Amino acid sequence: VQLQASGGGLVQAGGSLRVSCTASGSIVSIGYMGWHRQAPGKQRELVASITSGGSTNYADSVKGRFSISRDNAKNTVYLQMNSLKPEDTAVYYCTCNARLRSGIVYSQYWGQGTLVTVSS
Repeated sequence: VQLQASGGGLVQAGGSLRVSCTASGSIVSIGYMGWHRQAPGKQRELVASITSGGSTNYADSVKGRFSISRDNAKNTVYLQMNSLKPEDTAVYYCTCNARLRSGIVYSQYWGQGTLVTVSS
């Protein structure tokens, strides 16, 4: 599975940005899709996740500001980020668990990351 993220960039505090990530490969089914982030000198942390049925989960730090969604037909997950703060600056990684044609179990996959920089 290849996860291709796009949409990162530089934005001023209070602004908005949307990042997206598309999974490709010999995919039979995708379960969980989500976004994690890693700021300089910090551990990677979960930002938001969404199940195939649409149930969502958010880190407390982004609740009310970020919104995750997915298009199952396109194997794509989106993260709409509003009211951005400088502390949201990080590399954002998309992830999913997926079952391939060649397998019978779900495995987790990671994208290469996209940088989001929020200036004050």
